[in-house]
Amino acid sequence: MSALDVKTMLSDAREIAFLDVREHGQYGEGHPFFSVNCPYSLIEKKAAELVPNPAARVVLMDDGDGIALLAIRRLQTLGYGDVSILEGGAPAWAAAGFQLFKGVNVPSKAFGELVEHDMDTPSMSADELQRRLTEGEPIALFDGRTPAEYAKMNIPGAVSLPNAELGLRLPALLQDPLMPVVINCAGRTRSIIGAQTLLNLGFRNPIVALRNGTQGWQLAGHKLNHGATATPMPDLSPKELVQARTRYTAFVKANDLPVIDQTTLKKWREDRSRTTYLFDTRSDAEFNAGHVPGSCHAPGGQLVQATDLWIGVRNARVVLSDPLGLRAATTCFWLRRMGHDAYILDTDESDLSQRGADPDGASDNGGDFAAIAATALAAHLKNGAQLFDLSPGYEFRNGHIAQAKWAIRPRLKQQGIDTACPVILTSSDPALARLAAIDLVEMGIDAPLLLPHDPDEWRSAGLDIISTPSVPTDADMIDFLFFVHDRHSGVLESARRYLEWETGLIAQMDEDELQTFQTGPAAATSSP
Repeated sequence: MSALDVKTMLSDAREIAFLDVREHGQYGEGHPFFSVNCPYSLIEKKAAELVPNPAARVVLMDDGDGIALLAIRRLQTLGYGDVSILEGGAPAWAAAGFQLFKGVNVPSKAFGELVEHDMDTPSMSADELQRRLTEGEPIALFDGRTPAEYAKMNIPGAVSLPNAELGLRLPALLQDPLMPVVINCAGRTRSIIGAQTLLNLGFRNPIVALRNGTQGWQLAGHKLNHGATATPMPDLSPKELVQARTRYTAFVKANDLPVIDQTTLKKWREDRSRTTYLFDTRSDAEFNAGHVPGSCHAPGGQLVQATDLWIGVRNARVVLSDPLGLRAATTCFWLRRMGHDAYILDTDESDLSQRGADPDGASDNGGDFAAIAATALAAHLKNGAQLFDLSPGYEFRNGHIAQAKWAIRPRLKQQGIDTACPVILTSSDPALARLAAIDLVEMGIDAPLLLPHDPDEWRSAGLDIISTPSVPTDADMIDFLFFVHDRHSGVLESARRYLEWETGLIAQMDEDELQTFQTGPAAATSSP
């Protein structure tokens, strides 16, 4: 299939999954706007998550190196029946005159920039925020990222409150309707979307986004905190729950957001001609305590921030769950603005019958291979066994068994593996080893063995653990995105480059890509 054929397909109304089967680093160095990364190393696992309906139309893209041919076999084995390959891969896309976008989460990042321009989202500079904080002016600063990101680095005085929770829990944290509110993230997108969400909901406080987030804060010469633990989010009082429901009802009505019932959801999920995603937009704790059976946890703020991590099929149905309503509603609003066919599920506590977190490492469709104990490894190596570590390249650099060689699934044939000698695989992600073992069997390796990845156990067994800062080489480490990877580590030039990249995305988009996004102001609502 030619690049022009794929480009045309991306603009029609049918469902399509445009999967980039290159590794994460290759993908991040340049990919089509609507492509979603589904690396060959984990394709059996990731495809099931990103493209849950095997009947969906799928197009695969590689680097023109034949990896898509391997990937199509794997998908066909899993029951995907409508799979094509972009001839020539990413190089052919560029040669046809189409843009390859650096970075990740590109549609979400570009959308955030468009929202700021389209809705004229107000912002505040880092210096102005610092001045107000220093002079003791009343101001409320909320960090709209995840608690884990907040712990990594945050602005002194900021309170962790993920974006989807802002409209729901702000009244429990802020009683003064005149108190200025600043929303920050690490860069731009969640600052803009978080602030604009509160404005769309009709909060009367002066609300702004912190321009360029924590990176802008550092670039202005200000210090960040590191290692702080996010305070638990406040519970809502009965009065605040009523206010939240009132705000939800008004926002849904004003913006004509579609709401479906459980009966409709059941019909949609049984319809194999369409793809239907079901996402729970609440916090981790709430999801674990109970959720609609079959739903996937996707906190609303994160889903808007990184749609390509959850939604692999364009034009699919996206159903959002939240018994309190508001988090699903604000997420639905933004997803529809991004061009997704999003709906709110009318649900209550009685529907939350499934308990626990998402299955950790959902079935990767890997083979059933025998394991080897660390205590037995030395003898196998002495007898000529070959040991390969398929952990992410950066982890291998930091520590691995001395005799291990680093390997990555799409380049196994380049390892010069001796098919006459036993092969042992290990990885910090067991799926990487299990799935690579499938390929080895097809290469003529008889019964690869799997070594559990447990450095403490390795040391107890007398195995040497070494680090190799330059092995694998940067060129070989195709699973790691080097593009401004150190922007959060105090490397100011990387932060500058990242922000330039983010603000420059809209200029790189063509008309087909721009027309996917809906523009115009949100319908006015008033805060209770």
